[in-house]
Amino acid sequence: MKPLIEHITAHFAKKKPFVAYALPNSKVVTGLFQRDEQLYLANDLQEDGFVFAPFHEGHTVLIPESKCLKLEFDLELMQAEPQPLEMEHDLAEQLRYEGLVEKALLFLRKSQSSKVVTSRMQEVPLKSLDLPLIVNRLMGMYSGAFRYVLFHPAVGIWAGASPETLLEIKENSFNTMALASTQRFFAGREPRWTRKEIDEQQVVADDIATKLHQAATVVKVHKTKNHRAGSLVHLRTDFTGVFKKGSNNISVLVDTLHPTPAVCGTPRRKALEFILNNEGYKRHYYTGYLGVIDSAQNSSRLFVNLRCMQLDDQRSYLYVGGGITKESVAKLEWEETCNKLQTMLQVLAPLL
Repeated sequence: MKPLIEHITAHFAKKKPFVAYALPNSKVVTGLFQRDEQLYLANDLQEDGFVFAPFHEGHTVLIPESKCLKLEFDLELMQAEPQPLEMEHDLAEQLRYEGLVEKALLFLRKSQSSKVVTSRMQEVPLKSLDLPLIVNRLMGMYSGAFRYVLFHPAVGIWAGASPETLLEIKENSFNTMALASTQRFFAGREPRWTRKEIDEQQVVADDIATKLHQAATVVKVHKTKNHRAGSLVHLRTDFTGVFKKGSNNISVLVDTLHPTPAVCGTPRRKALEFILNNEGYKRHYYTGYLGVIDSAQNSSRLFVNLRCMQLDDQRSYLYVGGGITKESVAKLEWEETCNKLQTMLQVLAPLL
């Protein structure tokens, strides 16, 4: 990892774009170090490189492989179990967020929508910005997630450990997943899912299945299972399929899926309108998507930008949210966001 850290430190000092990422369950981290400061855009998702797309509006940034030095490094994984960190209780933020959830519940009843996703941003002061430490901890702690650290002058520093695949394509085949519902993970204890959590997952899975059938000749829905992500566990349903003849255009399928019901809601248009009018802040690249496109191999691996944060010299901005259905309870939804904060807090622990 030392050569990776040296490249990141030198590149960041020059304020040139870079990304370091590791695929789920991989012990290799790949670095793309852009040779210039230019902003390249991924307009049709056909260019080789790393894409970084927003939730709703903004540039879909491309770090093009052709403009980069590409390096791979062996990764050492950390074996320690994360220990929950206690945050100072912010009563005003709790009341504000619970009020947002109550608005969402009223919206669901009035609009006859199935689900809407509410989110919030938690600002956390840092003693200092220690990028090498953050890279080491992030890459080593969450081996089952898609881990990344990205810098671009146009968007700043972002980092995350996403548990959710948006889309994986290999020639004419693809896979994706529905990931919803959240509980704390306890070793040796099977999670007991409530009816609300089971229904929330089913809403997401049904919506994704419907959309996939529009682009595929074959869609297989796999059995729902538990999916551990650090100190959390979710419900996950996998989908595999084959494109319709002549329609394996990645941008078409991405537009079909993004934003998924897991990060927006369903029906999408109504849920998105609620989010834009009521959340009270801009998500930017949180709940957007990111990942690698390799046209030579006719493949791509894109992930939903969850469990992520934005960083500057003195602060970190942690993004969390949750799916609201008619059975949601505002206080429990607040607690779920607090649990989700732990993923990035564990990374930042020595800097708090």
